[in-house]
Amino acid sequence: MARILIVDDDPDVIEIVRYTMMRGGHELNEAKNGKEGLEAATRQKFDLIILDLMMPEMDGLTLNQHLGTAAATKNIPVIILTAKGRMKDTFENVPNVRYYMEKPFEPVVLEEKVKDILAGKTPIK
Repeated sequence: MARILIVDDDPDVIEIVRYTMMRGGHELNEAKNGKEGLEAATRQKFDLIILDLMMPEMDGLTLNQHLGTAAATKNIPVIILTAKGRMKDTFENVPNVRYYMEKPFEPVVLEEKVKDILAGKTPIK
């Protein structure tokens, strides 16, 4: 069982991810914006973070910059899950980002990518 943090301001997305992750036996914690996400990631140990880009208070791009530079969080793999299309190239060379998915997404694909990342398989960006 992995401990996963989802940072997204859309309650419907959180619910879909919660169901998908719980079906896989994982524990899901949630944050509704980047500020809450940063606080949670520095307070607790997570095996994976699923991150939206467009959020209030602190956007996902800024949050990921913080995650990628802090010693306690820089090695936590991140999946970008966003409705902001055409940004995949932005994350090509970002070390902590393992996968980029656009919304709407197929839960089964997310489940497969989570399984691959947690198993340490080479990321497919």
